[in-house]
Amino acid sequence: MPGPSPGGSPEREAGAGGRPRGPGQDRRVRFRLPHTAIAVPSVREEEQLFYRRLEALAVPGPGGFGPLFASDGWSDLTGERRRAGSGPAGPAAQARTAGTGETRAGSANFGTPGSAVSASSRAEDRLLRKRVVRAGPGGPRPLPGQEVSVKVLGALEDGGLVERDPRLIFVPGHGDVVQALELGVPTMQPGEVSFFLAAFPYAYGRPGRRDGRGQEEPSQWGRQSRAPARAGVAGSRRCTSREPDVPPEAPLLFEVTLLEVRDGPDPQPLPPAVRLRLGSQRRERGNFHFARGDFAAALRSYRLSLRALDGPTAAPPGPEEEEELREQRVKCLNNCAAAELKLGRAEEALAACEAALRICPDNGRALLRRGQLLAEQGRDAEAALVLKRALELDPASKVIHTELSRLAKRQSPPSSTGPQNSRHDPMPPPSPAAPAPPSAEGAI
Repeated sequence: MPGPSPGGSPEREAGAGGRPRGPGQDRRVRFRLPHTAIAVPSVREEEQLFYRRLEALAVPGPGGFGPLFASDGWSDLTGERRRAGSGPAGPAAQARTAGTGETRAGSANFGTPGSAVSASSRAEDRLLRKRVVRAGPGGPRPLPGQEVSVKVLGALEDGGLVERDPRLIFVPGHGDVVQALELGVPTMQPGEVSFFLAAFPYAYGRPGRRDGRGQEEPSQWGRQSRAPARAGVAGSRRCTSREPDVPPEAPLLFEVTLLEVRDGPDPQPLPPAVRLRLGSQRRERGNFHFARGDFAAALRSYRLSLRALDGPTAAPPGPEEEEELREQRVKCLNNCAAAELKLGRAEEALAACEAALRICPDNGRALLRRGQLLAEQGRDAEAALVLKRALELDPASKVIHTELSRLAKRQSPPSSTGPQNSRHDPMPPPSPAAPAPPSAEGAI
């Protein structure tokens, strides 16, 4: 037999007693292949390039990101939305300091008490800014309903890297990511690299992001970064590692690369367990937006959750899955009602309550909210019936007792001791955590 070839042919080894093994007799095969090195940029090199680009912007500095909010060379995305006729963006209202007219953007304050309206408008226009780092080779921008893939890095003013995702996939408008990415990515072309400078209403809002595993020390600019995170995902959770903390009212600077644009996935029949998981995730994202005061985004997420729960199914659900699907739908409808109330749409809120009660006629939260809304419309007899039913289900509820007492006072004749205020003063509408105040932890 010829000896082994140095070009990588298999070697035959001798068996016991020095006799060569024949074909198929438990032989071992060893291939000799030439060494091939594939150059792949390391995460460390990618971060260093990101920091060099930031240093070219003369940050960090004593003013943090403040000078960038006032500097030239950036386009103002919120201003473009206002000029297009959509009005001020919802999150922008969070940046106004109550009672002063001031607008905060990162570390800089634009406008003072008594400043001109035009100055306040300019400040509000600069809450979300874009700067192109490298133009793409061309191609259409993402259209509504299309799915995008992006690479994201994001840093705080102190240089701490709090966002890193090599391939984040989402559909703009579905509320899956922070507003900076929701509004910024649709302005990009495939292959483009851009900075997005986001004041806190377009990042993680007033509360920031904290996952409850202790506060990490901020890193030095360009040195050891914080733990990687799935970039910009609103309210997402990871089991393997915590997401880095984002301080309250913190502005962020994102570097975004638009990798791919494609048509959004068509609704596919999903197993009941997948529908439940997707519906729960979207409802939690809605709670994230609700807790931060972005009620329009919360409502979008709740509706997307309902769409997932009511979507086509690949197999009929079992009894337990059917019950859980019903419970999830009722939770979403109650949360829709709370968001509609925050947006000042009482009729839509009432319709959501009634839809929830068609699924579960004895849902206490929907009964209470429906009773309050009926009382607010002056439909006292209907409100009393609904609230009495709610009280039967929860006799210890002080909120229901208070509402029924107010209805009774309105229906009783005026006392001779003094005038009665006939106008109904309803209880504040419950949040998704009704009747507790809205909070990320309490939302259902």
